[in-house]
Amino acid sequence: MKLSTPLMYSGNPREAADQVVALEKAGLDTVWVAEAYGFDSPTLMGYLAAKTETIEIGAAILNVFSRTPSALLQTAAGLDNVSGGRAIIGLGASGPQVIEGFHGLPYDRPLGRTREVISIMRQGLRRERLEHQGKIFTLPLPADQGLGLGKPLKILTQVERNVVPIWVASLGDNNVAMTAELADGWLPFLFLPEKAQQVWGEALAKGAAKRSADLAPLEIAAGGMTAIGEGPETKALLDFMRPMYALYVGGMGARGKNFYNELACHYGYEKEAKEIQDLYLDGKKKEAEALVPLEWLEAGNLVGPASYVQERIAAFKEAGVTNLQISPVSDDPVGTVAQIKEWVS
Repeated sequence: MKLSTPLMYSGNPREAADQVVALEKAGLDTVWVAEAYGFDSPTLMGYLAAKTETIEIGAAILNVFSRTPSALLQTAAGLDNVSGGRAIIGLGASGPQVIEGFHGLPYDRPLGRTREVISIMRQGLRRERLEHQGKIFTLPLPADQGLGLGKPLKILTQVERNVVPIWVASLGDNNVAMTAELADGWLPFLFLPEKAQQVWGEALAKGAAKRSADLAPLEIAAGGMTAIGEGPETKALLDFMRPMYALYVGGMGARGKNFYNELACHYGYEKEAKEIQDLYLDGKKKEAEALVPLEWLEAGNLVGPASYVQERIAAFKEAGVTNLQISPVSDDPVGTVAQIKEWVS
């Protein structure tokens, strides 16, 4: 298994990025950079590329609505160049709150859009002239939709690699099946290893059956908070994850339109999911946080004695995870990375 971490920052991302240098030396393989409606990922990824030497630098995620496929192609090629071939482009549909609320764009046909974006990006990275006739994108734009001056163009600059890994963040069955068919890697969220096959097994198998022989087996990145230690004070650290779980299950979206709430239901937490959402949307966030099942927190994170954390690593590996994401919570995150790197190697 490879070892990765999300770039965690509050306020100044430069400070967090500077810490990645030490984590790289400790054996970290990949750093994932989110953007949501904060700082954009490519800027921070470029900064990381200049600071590091060997670590893979992944976007997790760039949404497929706010940038054209060709702009995403340019980003992939540019980041891969400045990093010396270390870029990973994580794509996703995000959600209506961000796409419609922050970007002012209709949340329309996310699955088809992602599929076409991947196709156009791969075509462009091969330095082929961009010609695409899809249900969402048409390249070049036909005369009846523009000035009639467009012609097929290929990316102007030489690329570092003709293939930059494209990962997809997905949760729903159809989206996960598409990911297993087309993507280099999969970025699930709030992953519970023991229930992954039950929730996604059929969708993954459906997509894998259509997967091109030209693609390597699907990579999977998942994990959670990491703290190694004895005693109840270590386990108590799991409470720090309650606000995030409650935010996604309860507050991301609306009643009847929340992908993470649906995921909680698929995991078997239907009663808790409804109560968390009701409380959260009523402004009772603390009460909602208290209802996040401890079982889910324990299974989805790596918190406890060394032997227990090793058991959780084995569970993630058994579920197909090839890139273990950890978020160290300790006074010595570098030491935590080095220790877990030894266990996964």
